[in-house]
Amino acid sequence: MTLVTTLNFSGRTAEALAFYQEALDAEVLFLLRFAESPLPPAAREGLDDLVFHATFRIADTVLMASDVGHTPGQAAVSFSGFSLALRLQSVERAQSFFAALRKGGEVVIPLARSEFTSWYGIVIDRFGISWKLNVDEAENA
Repeated sequence: MTLVTTLNFSGRTAEALAFYQEALDAEVLFLLRFAESPLPPAAREGLDDLVFHATFRIADTVLMASDVGHTPGQAAVSFSGFSLALRLQSVERAQSFFAALRKGGEVVIPLARSEFTSWYGIVIDRFGISWKLNVDEAENA
């Protein structure tokens, strides 16, 4: 069995994928737009350019993303109750990722030295995804 997280960006999936490619070196493995989907034209009216299904990878983790369920004009989806955690091996890489993720987002806990690990911070990106970044220098020594 495999458990894969699927994120629905409510009409902004292509934008989110491009952002994660730039910010986190994500790799898009598969992308199918509504125009290419098996749905009949009437069921995809106004959605043709949106993402029906995408699979992407950040480091060793595969995630899926979609705009399925989005109605044009609908308010953005709110993500809550979870965070994606990045365990990084260098402070420099953590600082780079944190800086990229906070552009247009919100810093919850600044990335800084921590009592329970070497470096820790939380940022909510511009799509509403909460990210916890952690570097344990002793683990990486």
